[in-house]
Amino acid sequence: MNRNKHIRWGILGCGKIAHKFAEDLQSIPNGNLYGVASRNLNRAQEFATKSNAFNSYGDYESLCKDPNIDIIYIATPHVFHYENTLMCLTNKKAVLCEKPFAMNSSQVQEMITVAKQNQVFLMEALWTYFLPHYQYVLQLLASKEFGKIKSLKADFGFATSFDPEGRIFNKKLGGGSLLDVGIYPLFAALSILGYPEEIEAKATFGKTGVDETCTMQLLYKNGVTASLFSAITQKTNTEAIITFENGTIIINSRFHEPSSVTLLKDGKSEFLEFEVNTNGYSFEAIHAQEMLSQNHTESTIMTFEKSLQLMRLLDAVRKEIGLDYT
Repeated sequence: MNRNKHIRWGILGCGKIAHKFAEDLQSIPNGNLYGVASRNLNRAQEFATKSNAFNSYGDYESLCKDPNIDIIYIATPHVFHYENTLMCLTNKKAVLCEKPFAMNSSQVQEMITVAKQNQVFLMEALWTYFLPHYQYVLQLLASKEFGKIKSLKADFGFATSFDPEGRIFNKKLGGGSLLDVGIYPLFAALSILGYPEEIEAKATFGKTGVDETCTMQLLYKNGVTASLFSAITQKTNTEAIITFENGTIIINSRFHEPSSVTLLKDGKSEFLEFEVNTNGYSFEAIHAQEMLSQNHTESTIMTFEKSLQLMRLLDAVRKEIGLDYT
């Protein structure tokens, strides 16, 4: 076990989120960006120059086969996560794969199986779980200071211009509100309340066949409910409100990224800020490095079981609203 082992990163895919992740890698100890890959070599070279990466590749396989790389961050569109992850794992490369982990739970199960067979680290990059404000809320929940939870309300909606070929609206690229942003309210419910007893959902569909809005109601024992909403055609508060017997916790907008928390209890309001000097991806990257340095093949926080449960929730909602990507 070497806690100070230097970790050399690769990034597969050169889109917007990859740039933010690469920027954060430059600020963390014991790690650096060694190589970036795109299907377009010029794009990879431009990315490498901007992010101080040592190498660039015009195809994904060259990145996977480079012996100098320890772990690969996958930042391609949703529909490619499964095949990209399997390529990395079969080349004995550890993987931090952007959410959603894959397109369905059977794909996720196969990814986990292949990771175990090859004895390499695999984790879903659900960055919210690792952010200071969210970890604080989870610790506060565990303390039972506010009593029993009565309900959760969480939303994530943004309005974007319609582009039938773009990732957000293109069904072939796994577009729609549920997989892109609905995953965050569902993750909040799963991490705060656990897996529900019942799931109710309805959606509005646009011209390209993707869900443009999705309304979800999760029902738990003892009458506890989670009211969730996602949208790609309207802006919402994008906050999470947890109501308890003895107070309320509000994870302020935008709850899924570095944010603040408001505590309401005994007629008093307390506003808590959490200083974050990066885009926020640094926390999951540091955790992944710690797992590698300790020879873990599975995260102790974003476990395989949690990723499977999250994908099963997404599968169940898709079934309920009649959204089929095949």
